[in-house]
This record gives sequence, C-alpha cells and structure tokens, in this order.
Amino acid sequence: MTRALTRKGEATRARIVAGAAAEIRERGVDEVRLEDVMARTGTSKGQLFHYFPDGKEELLLAVAQHEADQVLIDQEPMLSNLTSWPAWLAWRDRLIERYLAQGVKCPLNGLLGQTGRRAPGAQAIVTGLMWRWQNAITVGIRHMQSTGDIGPDVDADRAAAALLAGIQGGVLLLLSTGKIDHLEAVLDLTIDSLRGKRPGDRNAGEARQ
Repeated sequence: MTRALTRKGEATRARIVAGAAAEIRERGVDEVRLEDVMARTGTSKGQLFHYFPDGKEELLLAVAQHEADQVLIDQEPMLSNLTSWPAWLAWRDRLIERYLAQGVKCPLNGLLGQTGRRAPGAQAIVTGLMWRWQNAITVGIRHMQSTGDIGPDVDADRAAAALLAGIQGGVLLLLSTGKIDHLEAVLDLTIDSLRGKRPGDRNAGEARQ
C-alpha cells in the first residue's frame, strides 16, 4: 500500500529520483550506487530507505517512470497541440531534435533492462507511456478530422497506433545504427499519408513546407 506523503515529502522523493536519474545518465545504470545518489542529493541512508523501502530496485523503477514521463514532456507543447499541419510538423521536428540529442544512449531502455522487462512494474511503465503517447496522437488526428484536414474514413486509433509503432522502430534503429534517417522517413511518410498524399505525388513535398 502506497503511503501518502506530505508536500515536503513529495519534494524530497522527487529530488532523490531526479538526482538518481542524473547519476544514471552520467555513469550508466550499472555503475550507480545508492551512496552516489545519497551524496548527490544530500540525503541520508535512512531518508532514502524511508521513500524507497525496497532499495535500489524500487528506486530504479521510480527513475524509469521519471524518464518515461520525460519522453512526453520533451515533446510539449507540440504533442498536445496537433491542431494544424504546421503544428504537426513542429512536433515532427521536436521529436527529431530530441532523439538526435539523445543519440544511441537511452536511459529508459537501460533502466528497464536492469529492472527486468517482464517485471510487472517495468511493464506497467512501458504500457502507460505508450498509451499516453498514442492517445495524444489520436486526439490530434481526431481534431484534424473535425476541421476537415484529415479524411473521415481514417481510423484515428489505428493510424495513431501505426505512427507510434513506426516511431518506436525508428528509435530502435537509431539506437542500433546511430542514424536518424529511419525516424525521419516514418514521420514524413506518415504525415504525408494523413494529408492524403502519396509518395509519388508531385506536391508531396508540401508536407514539409
């Protein structure tokens, strides 16, 4: 059962999680010790175990949730404002910028690998992230349908699911090859498709204007 925290307690817990996240980004999950987190955040062993009674594994899951939230935060305000084609393209550019900055090191991927991809807590984090991400894209598609910019025959849920699957594939290839080309391609082609443009259309490039 999760204990209710005071506002000060919530702030302390958040500070520990943010400090642990920073340590992991700098050192890698395998190299970080609880002592490093305590030193960085100015907390005692008693404080750390007060907020994370199960120790490092519980803290790693909290950091994984923090990193999952950050994936969506990094896409804002674009992701919540997919209300015009310029807005979609701004979101596209923000995604490319984010993953270029991240490069081949993915803190979330490393964390979930450390805690066990099949562990219920880790699976819930991934499921929650993907649901929120897909839902935001679905909302954007439905808005564009309401303004007539996307045809009514498009299944918004399936289109959002396909776009998210393409993004994840592009990110995986980036992690494997260091190249952003696949992510750029899936975003450009999918946005063109939502606009009703085919790859061979002479004006398909307008989607990037």
